[in-house]
Amino acid sequence: MPNSVGLHPGEQYSPATGLIYVFNLIVGMGCLTLPAAFAAAGWGLSAGGILLLAIVSYMTTTWVVESMACANAINHWRRMKQLKKFYHTVQRGQVADELVSRTLENAEADQRCTDTSEDQDENEEESPLITEGVIERTVGEYYAIQEQIEMGQMAELFYPKVWDKVFYIVLCIYLYGDLAIYEAAVAKSLRDSICNYVPANCSSEPVDLDKCFQDSDLTRLEMYRLCTAAFIGVMGPFVFFNLTKTKYMQMLTTFTRWLAMGIMITWAIVYLAENKGHGHPPSADITKLPQLFGVCVYSFMCHHSLPALITPVTEKRSIVKLLAADYMLILMFYYLLAFTGIFAFEHLNDLYTLNFQPDRCKTDDTSVIIYSLRLFLLMFPVFTLSTNFPIIAITLRNNLKGLCLREGRRYSFFTTRCLFPLLAIIPPTLVGFITSDVEILVGITGAYAGSFIQYVVPATLVYYARKMTLQYIGMGVKNPFSAPLQHSAWLVIICVWAALCQVFVTIYLIEEYNK
Repeated sequence: MPNSVGLHPGEQYSPATGLIYVFNLIVGMGCLTLPAAFAAAGWGLSAGGILLLAIVSYMTTTWVVESMACANAINHWRRMKQLKKFYHTVQRGQVADELVSRTLENAEADQRCTDTSEDQDENEEESPLITEGVIERTVGEYYAIQEQIEMGQMAELFYPKVWDKVFYIVLCIYLYGDLAIYEAAVAKSLRDSICNYVPANCSSEPVDLDKCFQDSDLTRLEMYRLCTAAFIGVMGPFVFFNLTKTKYMQMLTTFTRWLAMGIMITWAIVYLAENKGHGHPPSADITKLPQLFGVCVYSFMCHHSLPALITPVTEKRSIVKLLAADYMLILMFYYLLAFTGIFAFEHLNDLYTLNFQPDRCKTDDTSVIIYSLRLFLLMFPVFTLSTNFPIIAITLRNNLKGLCLREGRRYSFFTTRCLFPLLAIIPPTLVGFITSDVEILVGITGAYAGSFIQYVVPATLVYYARKMTLQYIGMGVKNPFSAPLQHSAWLVIICVWAALCQVFVTIYLIEEYNK
């Protein structure tokens, strides 16, 4: 899963900063699997496919923003209703006993005021505490996005009973897939940086059953599993505690990501400029379309973290248009990364950084700088994903608690402090032991849980949000954050599209399994 930005309560930033956060959130782990998916599906089919999925993802993003505004409007409406009730209670003289007692306690202090102050106080006491004009003026601010209302809270607010539990289940499945992807990516990078065995035909790609070391029978697969176990041994204990991501760690991770991405793109462009490119991808391979779909869906995932990113933005009037510009920039970046890669390299690994690992056939001719850059790119997933793993695992742990535990009921120490951290890290670890195919993991996670969160949840959420705001607030107050697509038919089209894509991916996986 891409990173979420941790912000202190009340912290705000400019729209430009907010869009940088959104950019960094979307451009995460998924982009490293794009070049291999592009090469498999063909450059023409991939170019059109990712464009379509980017447009659909943007539209569902605007539905999430509209739902956020609706949730704020409902909360604002409830507060205003309470204020109106309190105002009318004061007007009828039905002041609460607590307010009366406080007034009597302060009476002696009020008598010491000057005559002018007394006259002023008498005039103020004759005026109401909350005027109708104040209430009317705040009506136009119903849809202001001022409170950070998370996706789970919106599901509980808008969805009928039981359906909010479905949302939590799908979110947990997605987080499980995210953790499995992180473990596989880190373990593969560590293994390839450790193993130094060079077979007779050094130009051939190493396989899992190859030796890891020259004088050892340890295979690359066994080393991969050892790296997976070591990674969990180091990062797993953090899941048992509360861990927050510091601002400096975010800055370091962002800098490392952009440095690695820039090096990979520049390296591929230099290959092509020097006529060293050996990639000859087909124009289209329709059989690989489901695989491309899963990777692209994962690469545009940001919906579950939008409340944390959009709410602190100071000026939100043009947020929908600014998000469109952000999506266009991300799409251009994906095109640049994928197209330079598929034409520069004859074979693309499922994790793009593995294409830049040190050349086993030319160790003597490689300069120190080039070797260092290759080693940095090889270890790039280890640097970035290790900082995100505890955050995502803790998020999964908390969601599992919210799904399984009842509020107000007492549970044992093992249940609250040990059981759910173990449930968060054991299943993805088992998946990581079974398979190291990052592209398959990304495809499955994106195609199933990812498509549900990215397509079905925004469509159904905005449907119930519009229905509730129409019932409670009416049509007199316009939502300034309304999505461009307002017709209900679009909601149905997106849900049908998500269902069809999941059917296609299922057929593809069955065919791959039968092979």
